[in-house]
Amino acid sequence: MQGNVKVQPDGRLRVEFRLWDVFAEAQMTGLAYFTEPQNWRRVAHIISDAIYKRITGEEGYFDTRVVFVAESGPKSRRIKRLAIMDQDGANFRFLTDGSALVLTPRFSPTTQEITYLSYFNDSPRVYLFDIETGRQEVLGNFDGMTFAPRFTSDGRSVLMSFAKDGNSEVYRMDLQTRNVTRLTRHPAIDTSPSASPDGKFIAFNSDRGGAPQLYVMDQDGANVRRISFARGRYSTPVWSPRGDLIAFTKQMGGKFHIGVMRPDGSGERLLTESFLDESPTWAPNGRVLMFFRETPSDTKGLGGTVKLYSIDLTGFNLREVVTAGDASDPAWSPLNP
Repeated sequence: MQGNVKVQPDGRLRVEFRLWDVFAEAQMTGLAYFTEPQNWRRVAHIISDAIYKRITGEEGYFDTRVVFVAESGPKSRRIKRLAIMDQDGANFRFLTDGSALVLTPRFSPTTQEITYLSYFNDSPRVYLFDIETGRQEVLGNFDGMTFAPRFTSDGRSVLMSFAKDGNSEVYRMDLQTRNVTRLTRHPAIDTSPSASPDGKFIAFNSDRGGAPQLYVMDQDGANVRRISFARGRYSTPVWSPRGDLIAFTKQMGGKFHIGVMRPDGSGERLLTESFLDESPTWAPNGRVLMFFRETPSDTKGLGGTVKLYSIDLTGFNLREVVTAGDASDPAWSPLNP
């Protein structure tokens, strides 16, 4: 690879690169960009994506961001704040002030918005957060607890769980009309919905079979079928952006795992194993996963960490995503607009 950076008379940077096939003595790809100096990292990510695609044939994921829960304080008085950063850990900033507990942030696939659970005034509700303006709004006027939100693949609706009188069901809210549709009807706990990229199906987890397992239903709630049948307890299903796999958390034999399976339940593979691995999220190319890993504390509740990690779909290349403090519940953005 060959590249250079020059400062233009107007103060902008001209960044160019060429990727060569040295055996064929031919250029594989090459681009030039003009940008303001403060945007140099963004250009580096765009170039990395171009090189990644030319070499692997897959879309890149470097020009993306990650929203997550930044954790601090003792275990008994944990402060959890919504935070965002580039996928490599740069440009970190808080989105909430820590006055209310936040959990399970999720990126919109089409807009610069996040949905998440917040315990504002000790009332657990699903919220919508506009990254550009900082505006927050509660979604719906439910008379019970709403939680586990996730956008549908077109970004027009939010799937969530609604708990009332000891029962938890899956609902969908249209973000334009605010109309709410109930999708499951069962006395068991139905939660953690995730829509397929084509919008035709929804994965969720339920204990209707006696223990938490993974299920798939049609987008209108019909034709519910169980897809996980191996030993262990399954949770947090999330559909790959490609639609070919569903990632999940699995608890088995005193350990936690991040795994993947096909939408029909076949081809299950466990990618990680530790004291506590949870909350997988897909890179937009559907070939890398991020999750959080917690290490145990001592008998007094001291020690222990919560950190973000990424791993290739092959189960190799496990890496810590460095954050300033403890971090959990990651959610990967689509490619930056």
